Amino acid sequence: MYSETVREQSRVAIVGAGLGGLSAAIHLRIRGFEVTIYEANDQVGGRAGQISAGGFTFDTGPTLLNYPWVFEGLFKAAGRKLSDYVELIPIDPSIRYYWPDGQTLALSASITTLVKEFERAEPGSGPGLFAFMADAAEKYRLSFDSLVARNFDHIWQWIGAATPLQWMKLGVWRSFDRELRRFFRARHILDALGSYAMYLGGSPHQLPGIFAMLPYGELAMGLWLPRGGIYGLIRAIENLARELGVRIETGRKVREIRIHSGAVDGLEFTDASEIRCPLIVSNVDVPTTQSTLLSGLSKSTRAPRMTPSVMTFYLGVRGKVAGGGHHMIFMPGDAEFGYRQLVRTGEIPRELPFYVSIASESDASLAPAGGSAVFILIPLPLSLMSSRVDWQALASELKCRVIERLRTHGIKLDPSDAAVELTLTPADWAARCGLFHGSAFGSAHTLFQMGYFRQPNRDRGVRGLYYVGASTVPGTGLPMVTLGGRMTAERIAADVH
Repeated sequence: MYSETVREQSRVAIVGAGLGGLSAAIHLRIRGFEVTIYEANDQVGGRAGQISAGGFTFDTGPTLLNYPWVFEGLFKAAGRKLSDYVELIPIDPSIRYYWPDGQTLALSASITTLVKEFERAEPGSGPGLFAFMADAAEKYRLSFDSLVARNFDHIWQWIGAATPLQWMKLGVWRSFDRELRRFFRARHILDALGSYAMYLGGSPHQLPGIFAMLPYGELAMGLWLPRGGIYGLIRAIENLARELGVRIETGRKVREIRIHSGAVDGLEFTDASEIRCPLIVSNVDVPTTQSTLLSGLSKSTRAPRMTPSVMTFYLGVRGKVAGGGHHMIFMPGDAEFGYRQLVRTGEIPRELPFYVSIASESDASLAPAGGSAVFILIPLPLSLMSSRVDWQALASELKCRVIERLRTHGIKLDPSDAAVELTLTPADWAARCGLFHGSAFGSAHTLFQMGYFRQPNRDRGVRGLYYVGASTVPGTGLPMVTLGGRMTAERIAADVH
């Protein structure tokens, strides 16, 4: 039998049921903690939510899954098999890129297809592609074996986790763009592989070369769609958490994390109810937690640099979208200038980059027979959140620009064919998920906001307060926040036991 003190110290409250919060809850429960998640919205998932309307089903945020081994590991830790809960559908080609000059480039997990595409974009690039894959594979292995998924208490622990030679191989002192230019010359290849930088809050000319492992991870392991959309995976993980005894309460918005004598004391909700709890994990963005939820301590003196915000459109279209595919990215003609406008000068790019996903192309159950569930994501500068913006007018303007650009590529998306049309602005996203300044992907992954330098998952000033999600370690994206849930649980277990 637990003593009352031990029993009390084994109670954990998690604020937010995003994927990071769900992962932390599962790993804590496996370790014997009593866990309750309090979610403000009426569904779990956070950014990875779901909208159902008119027979159409949309994932609100992420639309494809990478690194399936991470999710297999989550279920394995609980003695379960991922495949017993959800089916993963392989998507190939994984991404097709489009440029204003009419050029296209498809990425594929099939090396034969990939070599043909790269040779078409840059004749003679085959050897460079194989060299890139070998180099990035080593970055990937070193990162995940030694650096990404471990808690570090001191900088020298982090630095010592890899040898000097390994740090050189990781390319942290070169830019992402310079790392790619070691292997390729063609602008379209460099643009495509470098486009991952936008989701990390920078440009390939600014961010460290270690991130060359990101396109490698998808090329080597493919991209996948869970049956039922990404929310099919979220629902599976929610079911696993409940099976293990995690209590999940939706519609429970936290107003304040209570602090007493330098330690967390409990939660106060917007309905004025309260709970006492000695261990609290916030799955709300770290800077949002520190600036709005804490009752007076541990507030950041300097906010981290954040990733861009987004505007997202959800269109339930009658019929098929001619020329469309599951996963399409539309690049500006001058990508470097577009990044500068988006990230540095805070302008909506003159040549709008955007992303279109028609998930019903891979899973017909997401739309009525013959219909198309269309998702459009447009990255926007964070500066809009501090301006007086007519979001409705901006949404109308951006949608027109997207449709016109699609038309130039022979992709017909006529708004008059839409039976369902919904929009989430940066302000909507901020309110819905507690996103700091509307930042869609959490804090940026600059050199001094990665690894040991990133916001730790244990608060430095408040005992019993922990973090999980895109703005803490190890970083943004579904696999990273899932790994982060395990890391936060390990941190708590080490502190308590």
